[in-house]
Amino acid sequence: MGKGYTGKILNVDLTSGTTAIEQLPDSIYEQYLGGYGLGARILFDRVPAGADPLGHDNILGFVPGLLTGTGALFAGRWMVVGKSPLTGGWGDANCGGDLGPDLKKAGFDGIFVRGIASKPVYLLVDRGTIALRDAGHLWGLDAIDTEARLKEELGNPFCRVAAIGQAGERLSLISGIVNDRGRLAARSGLGAVMGSKKLKAVVVRGNERVAELESTEVEKVNREFLERMAKAEEFTLGVHFKAVLECYGTSGITAMSSETGDSPVKNWGGVGHADFPIGSKSWKIGGEEVIRYQTKRYKCSLCPLGCGGELSVDEPGCKLPSTRKPEHQTLASFGAMTLVDDLPTIFMANEMCNRAGLDSISAGSSIAFAIECFENGILTAQDTGGLELRWGDASIIRPLLEKIIAREGIGDMLADGVRIAAEKIGKGAERFAMHVGGQELPMHDPRHDPGLGVAYRAEATPGRHTIASLAYGELMALEEKFPWLGKSTGLGPRADSHTPSEGELLAVNTAYTNAANGAGLCLFGLSIGGKIPLSEWINAATGWDKSNDEYLEIGHRILALRHAFSLREGIDPRSIRLPDRVVGKPPVKDGPPSDMTIDHEALLQDYYRNLEWDPVAGRPSHDRYRRLGLGDVAAVVCQQ
Repeated sequence: MGKGYTGKILNVDLTSGTTAIEQLPDSIYEQYLGGYGLGARILFDRVPAGADPLGHDNILGFVPGLLTGTGALFAGRWMVVGKSPLTGGWGDANCGGDLGPDLKKAGFDGIFVRGIASKPVYLLVDRGTIALRDAGHLWGLDAIDTEARLKEELGNPFCRVAAIGQAGERLSLISGIVNDRGRLAARSGLGAVMGSKKLKAVVVRGNERVAELESTEVEKVNREFLERMAKAEEFTLGVHFKAVLECYGTSGITAMSSETGDSPVKNWGGVGHADFPIGSKSWKIGGEEVIRYQTKRYKCSLCPLGCGGELSVDEPGCKLPSTRKPEHQTLASFGAMTLVDDLPTIFMANEMCNRAGLDSISAGSSIAFAIECFENGILTAQDTGGLELRWGDASIIRPLLEKIIAREGIGDMLADGVRIAAEKIGKGAERFAMHVGGQELPMHDPRHDPGLGVAYRAEATPGRHTIASLAYGELMALEEKFPWLGKSTGLGPRADSHTPSEGELLAVNTAYTNAANGAGLCLFGLSIGGKIPLSEWINAATGWDKSNDEYLEIGHRILALRHAFSLREGIDPRSIRLPDRVVGKPPVKDGPPSDMTIDHEALLQDYYRNLEWDPVAGRPSHDRYRRLGLGDVAAVVCQQ
């Protein structure tokens, strides 16, 4: 029996309708922690190369972090993993709420589902009961109604539910998995994998104690951290970010993000300063306006921050007595990207995505893509079912989303993201398809932070904004964890000893975040608390005695293994490029990114060198795999 982990996973075969509990050795946790670290090891070993992402052989894993459920602060995260039908390689999505801790308390460090059911089912894991039950009556319901129905039927309002909505049922490649009444594990298209398996929901409830060690050890680390966090001077910029999140959530950055050039505008072809100015446009969808509708704040499990919020909206065309506060990504993708400044319209779009289980980044980006295609005569009103698609027209958002959710008309193409839509439309539509490796780009411009451009291209799940950037490297105060790194010069003073290159900072940031995700920690916790006690929490929960450098090496191992999955699927890192307009080709002539063109190649190669990977091929060498303890992986992928 492990400490801080259960030492067990649940394997489910939907084809045969069987379940089996599997014991795992302690060594797998010491090598990969939990979360997507554990998930990557299981899937690399058990999903055959070339598996159809929507077929029997793909495995969908639900994996809480190693620290999730142990009482450690900010450690409420869980991840879903599988081969991505959107990118064709490794796929994962990260989510908060309360599901993760209950997965652990139900007795499992992961639930891994393979096969395809003959009819819709849901999986029940409830304090010793493990069963596949009929979900025919739930098929067709949205995810939020599914959660409510299951809680009512089971007579248990405290059970946790992860479900798909209509988008996942219809195999939309931009669909995700929903828990806690509208929180999405959204990226990588894994809702479609769940839909292909005819698995409508996973329901968990547990009461097992997770950690064997005395919880006072974790509580002690918690107290010490909270005392430090209360001293604003120790966190510099992080404390300002903390204040924004507590007051507004991520909506607090939206208005200024457009103005400064951080968020993309007009399908990445415009400039906030000119096309969506703060004085007349972006402020209308910013934090101050959003929280006018807020009725209460909410927090994920064991979060001392609380950036979430419940809203009540009663506006013409938007009656939502209770709805989730939209994140910056949603506000920007349906706002600045389409030039729509009508906040109730965005509230409705957010609710529709949450219920149907759509990735709001991809959905908003797909609508912006369609508008630009229409503007350029590539799409016509005949293609759109009579809709005249125009920039800034709020009236088109809801009907287009309805078509995407229903896979109706133009929505059938847009439901699979912009890369596939552009391939089907033809006529030069690919010029307006803003994706990297098949996944729509997040709402942060790499001309504003070049480190994001490296992460978008080099992450195992391309287009990921929550792994590494130059700003994250500063906010996480990585030099405090790794004194050999030195202090960078981006947001802080130069150190006398060593100033890391941007590539070195990004490499350490990436490995550290991979370790933090394996532990189940929230990115915001890492960013507002640069001195977050990652190693102290893990050591307290497990009884290990590992150093920060040892956990960084585990992060390197997780990163390399996630990449190896995609390499085995034939994805060449050199083929993953950013669209020209994303790097300023041609450069725009107004606003913060004016006349700016970014060449990421030198920074990307510096990043790879600091990972000790081949800087040209963008992959680890056989020797690097071996030194990471991944010799078996090298034997597979280094032959390609």
